Amino acid sequence: QVQLVESGGGLVQPGGSLRLSCVVSGIFFNIYGMPWYRQTPGKQREWVAGISSDGTTSYADSVKGRFTISRDNAKNTMYLQMNSLKPEDTAVYYCKWRDFWGQGTQVTVSS
Repeated sequence: QVQLVESGGGLVQPGGSLRLSCVVSGIFFNIYGMPWYRQTPGKQREWVAGISSDGTTSYADSVKGRFTISRDNAKNTMYLQMNSLKPEDTAVYYCKWRDFWGQGTQVTVSS
């Protein structure tokens, strides 16, 4: 049974930081690339960042230089360190593997 569980979201002021986690079970986590997505009401889910099985990372232009994706294969966990957060980063953040999505974690950036 494939499961993805996100956590770490919350309310933060502009300029603040959060670290999201995605714990994955049911797959050989270390052999797969993994992405983070986000979604705001009324919009399609947007790709935010990805990390390959060998640790190569890529980012959407909107988050480049502020967000850092990483993984810990021993813990079957992927992370998203988000710094210098902006109100436009407010969204539900998801991780996914193939057609499986986590439940998401809400990030709200507001003063």
